[in-house]
Amino acid sequence: MRFLRRTTLAAVGSVAMLVATHIGAFAALDPYAGSGYDFSYVQCGVSAPSAQFGIAGVNGGYPFTYYNGCLSAEYSAAPAGHASLYVNTGYDPSYTAIDGRHMEEDCAGASSEVNATPAQQAAWAVGCSEAERDVGYATSQGAVGPAAWWLDVETSNSWSTSDLSLNRYTIEGLVTRLRASTSAPIGIYSTSYQWGVITGGYQPAVDATWIATGQRTLKRARSYCTAASFTGAPVWLVQYVASYDHDWAC
Repeated sequence: MRFLRRTTLAAVGSVAMLVATHIGAFAALDPYAGSGYDFSYVQCGVSAPSAQFGIAGVNGGYPFTYYNGCLSAEYSAAPAGHASLYVNTGYDPSYTAIDGRHMEEDCAGASSEVNATPAQQAAWAVGCSEAERDVGYATSQGAVGPAAWWLDVETSNSWSTSDLSLNRYTIEGLVTRLRASTSAPIGIYSTSYQWGVITGGYQPAVDATWIATGQRTLKRARSYCTAASFTGAPVWLVQYVASYDHDWAC
């Protein structure tokens, strides 16, 4: 199913959207405090734990055709006013075809205003299209007005290994499209290693960083709050893994 076939991209204007990508970055107020959790399709049907905030995954592990069938329930179960969303991201050459499966026509059109090579413009449109689909699906599930949007950037999804600029332009397209649809902060979830492999150390115009520590205790995870931010944006959250994914507000 295709969501938001025609959206604010055309109405706002692609040039204005490119400018909007850089507005508000680092200026957003951190909405998090205390302890929280993140749930996705894996936790479908599991009761939400008691916490100060919750983050629900929009996708089913991959961008575009995979969606979390429990998004509505998981988003609603998070503490009122303290629910956020995260989306899975990725780039693949097959995503650039305007064939009704991945690329959105308005994103393809807007990409022509991006000062880049044709391949980079196509990658930007991929990110824009991913964000457009995600916003549409979240809206259809009643997951509106999140405290923040997070981009999950991991090596487990498809990314270019031969031209990291395509990955960077994909992320820029995601951020630009989200900026056009929300006033909520936008952040990156990843690890320093994975971010380096995928982007080469790119510093996007985002508001925050969420570090996947891989640790199993809060005590160890909290030390990452003072670690260098791989995106250049402030570290708002650190994640550690127990019976489910726990998150701590820095």
